[in-house]
Amino acid sequence: MFKLNGLAILLLFFNSCKPKQMVAQVLTEAPKTAAKVKVVSIPNPVNDTTFVSIKEYSSDFVFDMKYASPDNFLKQQVYDCAECFLRYATIKKLINANNEFITRGFRIKLYDCYRPLDIQKKMWKIVSNPMYVADPKKGSIHNRGGAVDITLVDKNGNELDMGTNFDHFGKEAGHNYLQLSENVLENRTLLREVMLNNGFTAFESEWWHYNSIDGNLLPLANFKWQCN
Repeated sequence: MFKLNGLAILLLFFNSCKPKQMVAQVLTEAPKTAAKVKVVSIPNPVNDTTFVSIKEYSSDFVFDMKYASPDNFLKQQVYDCAECFLRYATIKKLINANNEFITRGFRIKLYDCYRPLDIQKKMWKIVSNPMYVADPKKGSIHNRGGAVDITLVDKNGNELDMGTNFDHFGKEAGHNYLQLSENVLENRTLLREVMLNNGFTAFESEWWHYNSIDGNLLPLANFKWQCN
């Protein structure tokens, strides 16, 4: 006969009491559990420099895309259809600005957004004057997806009085021109202050034109959207 020490007795007791069926159950159920797991494909986040349609991110804007009709200083339609594409980073800033305007009872109306370089060349052929059209050799921030032409509308969709029409190429359209009614000056100030507070800079000679603060760092582009 031989004596079992305490450890040997404990091991024998454990093995004799261990539920072997439990081990088998775990092994057979594991594949069933794994089969129920669904792999969800999560799309990559949109890069800040990607061109996207603002309509995909907000329904709170009003649109009057001037260059998709002859209602502009060129007196010609140069866009095939009315769309507003911008770099994603610019759209985020614009939505923030519009949200602030909405709290004050107004909304942004868009006249122009991203402009493909081919369209800039087309406009240059019509009016080859750098006072009115940016030379496509240099391009504008519109061609980079970082500029917008805008105004404000009230709750009834009426445009606020800004003193001149869109694309009025005269001193009266400049931010520094003060020989305007108090109402017009207040409207321009409201537009300017909110846009500057949300990451844009003003174009001093055009009350309607605003550039994303990093717009001049973006490359010129000739991306073209599809017309339905």
